[in-house]
Amino acid sequence: MSSVRVVTDSTATLPPELAAARGIVVVPLQVVIGAEVYDEGADGATPETVAKALREFKPVSTSRPAPAHLLEVYETAAREGATAVVSIHLSGEMSGTFESAQLAAEDASIPVYAVDSRQVGVATGFAALTAADVLDAGGTPEEAVKAARARAEASRSLFYVDTLEYLRRGGRIGAAAALFGGALSVKPLLQIADGKVATLEKVRTAARALSRLEELAVEAAGEADVDLCVAHLASASRAGQLAANLSTRLADNLDGREVWCAELGAVLGAHVGPGMLAVCVSPRP
Repeated sequence: MSSVRVVTDSTATLPPELAAARGIVVVPLQVVIGAEVYDEGADGATPETVAKALREFKPVSTSRPAPAHLLEVYETAAREGATAVVSIHLSGEMSGTFESAQLAAEDASIPVYAVDSRQVGVATGFAALTAADVLDAGGTPEEAVKAARARAEASRSLFYVDTLEYLRRGGRIGAAAALFGGALSVKPLLQIADGKVATLEKVRTAARALSRLEELAVEAAGEADVDLCVAHLASASRAGQLAANLSTRLADNLDGREVWCAELGAVLGAHVGPGMLAVCVSPRP
């Protein structure tokens, strides 16, 4: 394993066993439900906890890790023998986590390369895994940063939400856009563009939206070898069906690799709400 440590945050949606196997440190973001603050994870804020709170109209918000917490992560890596850290995080347009990493890097005792993935969810996770691949192959931190940014930029993050209300509450879209979608019973298809949530298409029914999401994922894959993830919040049946369909339609692109199907973490789930379905199509380096 490389002496350079890869750090990411919990929104990267990496399974704990995979992160541990690759030596990637995952820093939790926090979820605030009412007056209670929880770290994202199995022992704190879970997707089920957040979905239940949202359905009950409880106040739900999220919080970045403090620079001091990230600094302690970097210093722990140094004490364990790391000579540098590549710290890869969700879009700085949507969270202050990257800024916290930058501030912590200034006081770290070893070089820290803070990377804004300009993505959310598993696209950030794929970038972190690519950085680990480069480092394990003997690459430099600078080469790992370049590869992570390229992987994130090449990835396509597409998602469907039952309602724009949760994104509006979190300030990720404007009130006018949320009102427009609700008034016309529009089922929006969204994407991450330039680090932000952007409208992709507006579809009249949920069935049509999910069918279109599948088509867009197939188009995004093209002829490339890809990694593919389907994520959801409180919508396991629809996610499983979409993953099965894409496994069949993109079998040549996957070359035997499984479609990764997982429930979205609590932090991202707090902003999209129950019923969300997402696809990340990430061309392999």
